[in-house]
Amino acid sequence: MATKAGGTGRFTQDEKRRDSDHVSFLKHRSFRWLWIALLLSGAAIAGYLMIDQQPRPNGGTWYGYTLGTIGVLLILWLSLLGVRKRRINPGAWSLKAWTSAHVYLGLSLIVIGTLHTGFQIGWNVHTLAYVLMLLVIATGIYGVAVYATLPASLSANRKEMTRAQMLDALTAIDRQLESAAQPLGREDADLVIAAMNQDPFSLGVIGRLTGNFYGSCRTHYALTELEDDEPGMERVYPLLEKRLAQLDQIRGQLRIRALLEVWLFVHIPLTIALIAALTAHVISVFYYW
Repeated sequence: MATKAGGTGRFTQDEKRRDSDHVSFLKHRSFRWLWIALLLSGAAIAGYLMIDQQPRPNGGTWYGYTLGTIGVLLILWLSLLGVRKRRINPGAWSLKAWTSAHVYLGLSLIVIGTLHTGFQIGWNVHTLAYVLMLLVIATGIYGVAVYATLPASLSANRKEMTRAQMLDALTAIDRQLESAAQPLGREDADLVIAAMNQDPFSLGVIGRLTGNFYGSCRTHYALTELEDDEPGMERVYPLLEKRLAQLDQIRGQLRIRALLEVWLFVHIPLTIALIAALTAHVISVFYYW
């Protein structure tokens, strides 16, 4: 618990900063950016409803141009989050504040972008930019969801072990397996050796994302193929089961990390494509103006 400085009843700057470090970026400053995003979205909706004209406002009207300008500026600013992450500095525009603004203002683009179109959708570059914007927002929502839930799963799966410690535990099991497999026949010994020689990280993209690796896991294969009545099997079997459990832990880490990272391989390229489509959209608007 933070203490008050000098008995004055006021928290020091460092104490306030430490206290804010425990607050999620979604709750930053008591949901400040959520309220700003709601205010911006509400103002856009109110403006659209208050305009009494036929046909209704669309991208080619003064209101459409206004919302379009706001939308473009927001998208360009929101795309700078990656640049901000490379800078380390506290203050009003801390990374947490910037991320909170990125999430909530990004969501407000659904309202701003939709009203900008005037609900007119067609096969053109303007609709392409709109669809790409929605896809970027959708992948962003996925990113927020996984970063809000998966880190806890990552910590629970580790069981207070670092990656190096997990690999050391696997190596220790392999040393015991190498000794225990000495009495086995040639075929059974080859199964155990193949299991020990398999790279625990060789899962492929699909295997890492789905966690479905048993089809290619040589340790699992060895457990199903070894002869039960083979001399020395009473030592080998428990060690193979222990090895598989350790592999499950390592691969669980890989899967969770893959789920945390994979959205960036979609979100960032989509953002670049969106900016390119926006550029074409803006150029075409001014060209035909």
